Amino acid sequence: MTQLSSITIKAASAGRRKGAASRYAALGVLALLSAPVASAALITPALAQTAAPSSAAIAPINDLYAVLGQIQTTSSGSNEARAQIMAPVIDRVFDLSTVLHNSIGMRYITLSADEQTKLLAAFRQFTIARYVSSFKKGGSAKFTVSPTTRPAPSGGSTLVNTTIGDGSDTATAINYVMMPSGGGYRIVDILLNGHISQVAAQRADFSSTLARGGADALVTLLNRKTAKFMNN
Repeated sequence: MTQLSSITIKAASAGRRKGAASRYAALGVLALLSAPVASAALITPALAQTAAPSSAAIAPINDLYAVLGQIQTTSSGSNEARAQIMAPVIDRVFDLSTVLHNSIGMRYITLSADEQTKLLAAFRQFTIARYVSSFKKGGSAKFTVSPTTRPAPSGGSTLVNTTIGDGSDTATAINYVMMPSGGGYRIVDILLNGHISQVAAQRADFSSTLARGGADALVTLLNRKTAKFMNN
């Protein structure tokens, strides 16, 4: 069995904790949009299909988890302040353009450059707000990151295996699909229990909204969800 290395970030819990599985499912990996979920099926960029050195693929996840620990501290401020803390690491560790493309599907390439730009801006704020809502100030989480990676089924990508829990029940397996980008690796999907794709969970909702009302309707949907997360 692969030995796991742990990054543990603890803060005094505010109020009664919910189970780790339900809380971290709220991150959007399982049922964020109340849409059907499926195994990962990515539209991946045409990139070199070499195996990632483990440290290079893992580093962004360690960075993400460190900041998630930071926004849980009691001194992290308002939700707006916590969003400002999250924003730089989201920009560094996620390939948001690819995540958005995959979440929309083939309809993405029919959008104008201006529509893609507006959608990406709204999707970025939505992603930041989702983390702010899921990892609350005064919370407690234990992040465990495997020191080794493995190839993902989609060509050229690498899986980083992690768990997230709070010690009160069984931790939730959350794995990250990493693709080469700019000399490093960035997240293009998140998998719950090793196979339930966040991108796939989002796709039905995003695609149906686009079909009904176009890019403006999807921007409105994302903005509404962002506001709900920030006020949660």
